[in-house]
Amino acid sequence: MPKPSEEVWRESEEGFREKWNFPNAIAAIDGKHVLIQAPPHSGSNYFCYKKHFSTVLLALVDANYKFIVVDIGAFGKNSDASILRNSNLGKGLQNGTLNIPSPKILPGGSDVLPHVIMKLSHYARI
Repeated sequence: MPKPSEEVWRESEEGFREKWNFPNAIAAIDGKHVLIQAPPHSGSNYFCYKKHFSTVLLALVDANYKFIVVDIGAFGKNSDASILRNSNLGKGLQNGTLNIPSPKILPGGSDVLPHVIMKLSHYARI
């Protein structure tokens, strides 16, 4: 997938603001374990806490659940934090290379605040 442009983030923020009444949100994140047959000689790398072998799909989606960024293939044994930290997504967030728009003022406010990425399950319950 290509790296999202600033325009993609702005459109996503507009969707969260209009559809979910959540200004400054640019994406929702979630990870899912995908059941696999253990690759040969992989040891316990793919064995996850759910007691099966898996690889992890980590994704950012917009307000309509469309993929913006995906990272596929992390070992099932890894924690969510380590998967994010070691992914291109995590590295891009750390070094500021994902074209995320500059912070802005929330509607009705006066403070300039950064954009946020929320956990998918949290906004899916709204």
